[in-house]
Amino acid sequence: MPALYVMIPAALLIVAIAIYIFFWAVDSGQYDDLDGPAHSILFDDQDPSHTAAVDEAKGQPDAPTEATRKTEPPHA
Repeated sequence: MPALYVMIPAALLIVAIAIYIFFWAVDSGQYDDLDGPAHSILFDDQDPSHTAAVDEAKGQPDAPTEATRKTEPPHA
């Protein structure tokens, strides 16, 4: 029975802290954009050292063409 005198206020304190953290997260905008991070994983970041598109636009032979892409076997 004396343990309940310690456990009940401790549980109430933990619940109060959890509620405070939840309302802080809502007020600071943590739940504003729930779909953005899920969609951003689908798109690659722009890599400044990636020059395949520039080479293809210049017409250099290093860039694969549509004809070579169709003849290459699929990678496993």
